[in-house]
Amino acid sequence: MSSKRIVAGTAVIAAALTLGTVPAMQSQAATIPAAFTNDGTARETVRIPMDGGWVAEGELTYPRGASGRLPVVVLLHGSGKNDMNQTLPGGTSTFLPIAQAANRQGFAVLRFNKRGVTGVGPKLSDNPAFLYPDKPYEQVLRDAAAAVRFAQALPRVDGKRVFLLGHSEGTVVAGNLAANPRGYGITAPAGIIMMGVAAGTVRDTMYFQAIGSALGRLHEEFDFDGDGRLTKAEVTNGLVGQPAEVAAQLSAVLLNDQADADHDGTLSIDTEVEAVLRAAIGFDAYPTLNGAPKGFEEYLVDLGRFNTPVQDLPRYAGPVLLLNGETDIQTRVRGAITTDAALTTAGNRDHKLIVYPGVGHLMNVTDEYDPADGDPDRAVVNDIATWLAAHR
Repeated sequence: MSSKRIVAGTAVIAAALTLGTVPAMQSQAATIPAAFTNDGTARETVRIPMDGGWVAEGELTYPRGASGRLPVVVLLHGSGKNDMNQTLPGGTSTFLPIAQAANRQGFAVLRFNKRGVTGVGPKLSDNPAFLYPDKPYEQVLRDAAAAVRFAQALPRVDGKRVFLLGHSEGTVVAGNLAANPRGYGITAPAGIIMMGVAAGTVRDTMYFQAIGSALGRLHEEFDFDGDGRLTKAEVTNGLVGQPAEVAAQLSAVLLNDQADADHDGTLSIDTEVEAVLRAAIGFDAYPTLNGAPKGFEEYLVDLGRFNTPVQDLPRYAGPVLLLNGETDIQTRVRGAITTDAALTTAGNRDHKLIVYPGVGHLMNVTDEYDPADGDPDRAVVNDIATWLAAHR
């Protein structure tokens, strides 16, 4: 087998600091005078105290001229070192369009930098204590609870009308908080929105991201006769038009004679190719994976201790909106479908699932196996705004 390491789709996930006691909440953040934007939104810079000495910078936005206490949406990031906008390479943002749409519907919105993130970009702290905790997912969850408690105490906010909107990892966070609000010192959420619903075991999710999605590509884009085996002609034709990096990675496997374990001149996708990919990634040593970033193994172990939305949301009786791209290869649409079914079984009378054809994990229209970064599709933003307006 080629010595070239192939890591197909392994998510880069990171988090924060060691656990400590939760400081007493301040009734109001340190703010700057509201600065009004051209879209009619007022903005206030906030600083959210969290345990372990971390203070998360963020922003509270709300409709200009709004009076009284407003319902608020707290935005909960996907995995990784994300800033308050969930800024992506190239400057696109998952959260800004959603925040602006919620503001237009009369909601305040709280966005905040994850622990270890010091500015939009994202810009990171040079203090490793804020980047690599002993219990990384639990710290993300505790930090989210601190942000919710902070939002509840703001003078512009109706503390009993706090909505949670989570993306990817944030769907797990939202579910954990909604299932046990008292345990995290928050008021029960007024509503939950989930984009890219996480489901299944962490190991199964990682398998699909690292191996299963690559096998899916081979079945759909290489196996022209649908027999589950690749001839040399199918490999050669399948590589045509693939992105250069993908073609190089797949060539290292598919054009290597050692991959043909039974020496019949073809490659079984689900046995021979799967075995090569599994070995290259070192998946049999899970949660230790070849090429994984610092802190990743610890994150996988810690995340595996917590329930997924399909387990937690049935314990929540409030309104729920589930959104998933049909071609999402990081949090597959089946997770959203099974979570919605679990809500039906639990007797929740206000839940809705929307599946978007051609939409990927970032809720943008993109290629299934070579997803590009991008802002959420306008249909997604509009559906969130419509749902929020109906539940205000």
